[in-house]
Formats: sequence, structure tokens, C-alpha cells
Amino acid sequence: MWTDWRRRKTLTMYLRLVTLLSLLASLAAAEDVSFTYNGFQTAANLSLDGLAQFTPNGLLILTNRTKQEIGHAFYSHPIRFKNSSNAPAFSFSTTFVFAIHPEFPTLGTHGIAFVIAPTRGLPGALPSQHLGLFSDANNGNSTNHIVAVELDAVRNEELGDINDNHVGIDINGLKSEKAAPAGYFASKNGDFKNLTLISGRPMQVWVDYNALEKQIDVRLAPVSVDKPDIPLLSLPRDLSLILNNTMYVGFSSSTGSTLTSHYVLGWSFKMNGQAQPLAISQLPKLPRIGGQKKSAFLTSGLPVICVVSVLAVMSGAVYLIKRRKKFAEELEDWELDYGPHRFKYKDLYFATKGFKDKELLGSGGFGRVYRGVLPTSKLEIAVKRISHESRQGMKEFVAEIVSIGRLRHRNIVSLLGYCRRKGELLLVYDYMPSGSLDKYLYDQPKVSLNWSQRFRVLKGVASGLSYLHGEWEQVVIHRDVKASNVLLDGELNGRLGDFGLARLYDHGKDPQTTHVVGTLGYLAPEHSRTGKATTKTDVYAFGAFLLEVACGRRPIAPMEDLILVDWVFFFWNRGEILQASDPKLGDDYNAEEMELVLKLGLMCSHSEPNARPSMRQVVQYLERTVPLPEFTSRGLSASGLSFPRREGFDDFALSYPFSLDKTFSPASSVPESVLSGGR
Repeated sequence: MWTDWRRRKTLTMYLRLVTLLSLLASLAAAEDVSFTYNGFQTAANLSLDGLAQFTPNGLLILTNRTKQEIGHAFYSHPIRFKNSSNAPAFSFSTTFVFAIHPEFPTLGTHGIAFVIAPTRGLPGALPSQHLGLFSDANNGNSTNHIVAVELDAVRNEELGDINDNHVGIDINGLKSEKAAPAGYFASKNGDFKNLTLISGRPMQVWVDYNALEKQIDVRLAPVSVDKPDIPLLSLPRDLSLILNNTMYVGFSSSTGSTLTSHYVLGWSFKMNGQAQPLAISQLPKLPRIGGQKKSAFLTSGLPVICVVSVLAVMSGAVYLIKRRKKFAEELEDWELDYGPHRFKYKDLYFATKGFKDKELLGSGGFGRVYRGVLPTSKLEIAVKRISHESRQGMKEFVAEIVSIGRLRHRNIVSLLGYCRRKGELLLVYDYMPSGSLDKYLYDQPKVSLNWSQRFRVLKGVASGLSYLHGEWEQVVIHRDVKASNVLLDGELNGRLGDFGLARLYDHGKDPQTTHVVGTLGYLAPEHSRTGKATTKTDVYAFGAFLLEVACGRRPIAPMEDLILVDWVFFFWNRGEILQASDPKLGDDYNAEEMELVLKLGLMCSHSEPNARPSMRQVVQYLERTVPLPEFTSRGLSASGLSFPRREGFDDFALSYPFSLDKTFSPASSVPESVLSGGR
């Protein structure tokens, strides 16, 4: 046995030595190609096609704000990656700095890719999710001989994307061989730091292929951070089987329906060695997002009018004063940094046709919501008008609005920005044409949802909440999950909206909310006692939402003296839980799915926060990748499971008058609760 082990070890060492000698021989014959561009001038040795062009200050812009287009930029000369078809591929190293500027920072957009391809220009490639790399005809074909590193801000489920803010390594197709959320591992402590690809800020990428180890490493970081020690992605793969003898290196990018500009600020590449570091201080400047700052004279002073006649001056001045008063906004110095998140009141006024009643989508405890179409981009929006007589916490509140505006998930309504004017705050959302979910559940709706549609909505909202709680750069507590805050798009997919009560905090920290805000029937018992909102209080509200959608009943029905979770518990305790289902569905539902939703609603409604599942677990249960734990009446009693009525909730509820259609807050006024809730 000892002899066999020594033979195997000797053979392994011999094979590694042969591989190393073969590689060294190949390297000796290889071309040592290297180049570095700290900015791009028109004389740069690059071949451009599509929308790609150089800007006067040295930026390489791959795509401008044009829909459904492609941009390519390749090093003009072919590069030898191996000496023969059977020879090993050489090592290479590259680094580049890029930035993605979408028209609206809250809307996901197709990204940019570093690519190694057998030809320049990638003929036949399509825009949008194809990233200018492939077409439907050749996507996934082994004859493509393409390796790419994609930086993408759209989640395409058909391509297996992990989220809408990811980095992926692609081999011959758009389905990444390996992918990770955009971010980097800090060199000091190894903590993972999230990055937002479409933030408009420049970021640096490093791609290294080790021919001996046969491994691709990808790193990403802000330009202010050195190359991370730990790769974001590592993919063991022998590129000798993928690459031709000679290849072209460059960049590909594409746009979809969202107007986007993709920039490359600098690029360094080297075969058989380490790419030369870029001189970050020498890189060209990006265009200012939102344009140049306006001077105090332009923002607050009256235009100087040439004196033609006394009457003309007087009439002109009166007209201008009235017009400026009509469209006057509040704008403080600290808001100048928010760029495109700040909308002009005049644009919102004309978009909603002067906030006419015929554009009114609905109204609630926190304001009225209007449909609008932005005059320039023709983007459909929803504008919520909220009174904010109190200025307490306004700066912090707006900062959170801007942060929430960077959330991107297919099941979350995008918050595009805000405007402040004369005691009111205007929040601008992406428009959802099918309206809110509650309109399809109650009051004899003209159009109702079947069970399949309801179940899809539940899974979508669960996925959105899981993203808020654990997948974004901060923890986001929504604090008002309910059917009326779930909006439906044109295909009746559910999206969680209305982040007026949401609060953010860093991962690993404790939330500091201390005010009770939310809606009766969705408030967790511990939240009503302590005022502290956590991810577990969102889970409790989601439990009420699950039961609401499955049963077609509101969580609290005072006229019927009914608390929904007690009602469902009653049927479950009798072994007849399906009797709690919405009678409007009849028998037209999947019994296993219905039972799953009702039981999961009870689990999420547990009086003990730690006994409730996380939203990540909820998603796994709904997707049925993990079985729902079994529980019995004896087990529930022993664990102390109890619902609002048993937690003194009735006494708490009676202390405050409420309407089923209004959001509850014990604060003295609705606006005050919006601005100060949790601070």
C-alpha cells in the first residue's frame, strides 16, 4: 500500500512538472502583448462599432441614451492566446474602470461586459438582455468561443440571473457559469461590501486568468479602493478548450427600454503577466449627473428684464412673479447632491395635467396619488402628494427616500424620486397600470384574481421582502405590508410599494424605530407594545397578508367581530383549514398550495418573533424547495402561540379610532408620523 501511494504521488508530481514545462515552452514563444489607456483619445488603437465613440475629454462611451442599441469597442489587433489548438492557453490580466448612468437610477438597466471573442464587432448580436454578445440563434453554442465577464443590472429569469445587480462569468452564452451580487470583500476584515452597478459612480474591475491553476478570478471595487485580496468570483475552467489561437479583447454593451449611458474611463491589459495599474487620478471625469448646479441667482432671483417701457416691465414682472410662485419649490444646499432624484415641480405639474381629479388614482391616510406622464421621457409615473407641515427630520427622511430609490427588484415598485414644495412632499413612483391588489379582493370587484394569479403575487411579494431584509446593501423594514400597498403591473405581477414608512439600518445593527406605525390587523404584538419595528414585524404583517389573499377577508372585521388569524386558527384546529379559503374561489384552487399558504400565514403570525420564519425561509416554503415544518395543536399550545386577541391587542386597538381604509398611527398627525416615525 505504501509503495502504491508513493507511485501515485510520484506520477502526480511528474504530470504537474510536464504541464509546467509545456506551459513555459508556450510562454517562451508567446507574444508579450500589453497596453494601458488612462483615458481614450481619438488616436487610441481601438476599433469601435454601433454607438461606441470617444468623447472630447477622453471617455469611451459604449452606448448613449438610445433604446435597443449596441456598442462595441475592441483592441484593433488580434492577440495570441495559445500557440496551437492543442496547446494550453496563456495567462492574462486586465483591469478597467467603468460607470453606468441610467436616466432613472431606480430602474434596472442592461449592463456592460468585458469580452474575449474570435472576431471584432460580434456580428448578429442583439441588444437588451443579450448585452450585444449573442443572438437567440447562437446563445449557448460551443462554437462561439467567447468568454465574457458581465456587469448587469437586470434580472432575466430565463437566463438564470441571480438578481438585478450582479457580476457573472459567461462562457459561450448568457447563462453565467458563476455569478455573485455586485460588491467586494474588504481587505482589512474580509467583510462583504455591496455595490450598486447603476449608481453612476466609477468602479474598477480586475479579471485574471492563471494558466497553471486554470482559474479565472474576478474582482470589483470602487475606484477609491485597492485591488481586493479576495476575489468576488473564482471559476476553475481550462480556457484552452474555449479560446482559439488568436482572439480579440474588448467591451460590449447594450440598452433596452431604459435610456442608459455606459462609460469606460481607463483600461489596461497584459498577456503572461500582471496588467499595469491604472492611474486613477489621470482618468477623465464623468459628465455631471443632473447637469450643472444652478447659481443662487438662477434658483431664487428674478430674471433681469430689459426696460422697454414701464408698462411692459410691470406686466412682465407681475406675470413672472405669478408663474414662479405657482411652480415655487423648496431647495436647500444639502439637496444639490441628490441630482436626478430631485424632480421639478413644474414637470410633475404638467405630467399630471395640473393634478386634475381625472388623473387621481386613489387616496389614503398619507395623501393622494395621481397618474402622470413625464413630458420629456414619456415615462408613466405615479405621484403621491403628502403634507409635511413639520420640518423635523426632513433631511434624514429625504436621504432615506434617495436610498430607497436605489432599490431594484422585479417585485418592488421603483421609487424614482421626490419634490418638495410649500408644505408638501411629492414622491414619484413607477406607474403600475393594474392598480392595487385589494381592489381585486374586496367589494365585488369587476375583475377578480384566480388562485394561480394570487399565488404568484404572494411568491413575488415574499421575494421582494426577502430582498429588502437580506439581499440589499442595507436592511429595509417596510412597516406597512398589506394588500392595498401591493400593486399589480400590466401582467398582474405583484409589486410591493409605498415606502413612506420604511426605515433602513445597516446589516448587523439594531433598528432604532420607536414609534408605532402601520395598519391595524398587520401590527405585530411586540411592535404595539414597544414601538420597535424589525424584520420580524414585517414577517408578521406578511402573515396577515397571506391569510388576507387566501381567505378574501380583511385581517380585522369589526362588524363581524372577527380577527382573521383567529378564524383560520379555528378551522386549522378542527382539521378543516381549507374551509377558511375565499368562497369566491369555490373549489377552483390547488389544495396543496392553499393549505401551504394558510399554515404559513399562521406560522408568520406567531406571537413570539423568534418563532416566525425569516422571509428567506418563507420564499423557500412558497417555492416548495424546503418542506413546511409540521406542527400540531399540542405543539402550538406548548410553544405559546397566540394571536392579537390573546395579546391584549383589543385593548390597544380600542384606544385609537380607525378606519379599515386608512393607515393607523398613534402620532398626533399623519404627516408627523411619516417624517419622524422610528427616529
